[in-house]
Amino acid sequence: MNKKILIDIIGLELIALVVVVGYKLSPMLLPKADVTVLPDPVCNLQREACTVSLPSGGNVTLAMGTRPVPLVKPFEVQVATSGFVPARIEVDFAGIDMNMGYNRPELAVRGAGSYAAEVTLPVCVTGSMDWQATVLVETGSERLAIPYRFSTGESH
Repeated sequence: MNKKILIDIIGLELIALVVVVGYKLSPMLLPKADVTVLPDPVCNLQREACTVSLPSGGNVTLAMGTRPVPLVKPFEVQVATSGFVPARIEVDFAGIDMNMGYNRPELAVRGAGSYAAEVTLPVCVTGSMDWQATVLVETGSERLAIPYRFSTGESH
């Protein structure tokens, strides 16, 4: 077999491998949700906890343990639930206009209906940053996503 053809075949197999691995990892990087519940756009996480009522019943409240939310300094993110018991809760932090890397802590149980984790947000070179903190709640029968937006830095 010609050496060039062999190299081409190996190259194609490597591309196929990358595509398969990317496909398998995509749910981890881009979380899928059965239901997306939009929070009140007036609620400002830099000033207060924000609560949303779920269509299936119950409430989810997101609070930042430190206000204003600091950059490059650990703080606690807190979620409280009522009306149901979740199987798992994560909060996915993503930059709106800039990819700031994977940052999705799983929250630990801190009491009945109370969950928390420590998180650190990276600093943006511009000094201010718009973020989306998506609360991901697994109930056992469905996966809920609640996308909150907030700003850090000089413009918050």
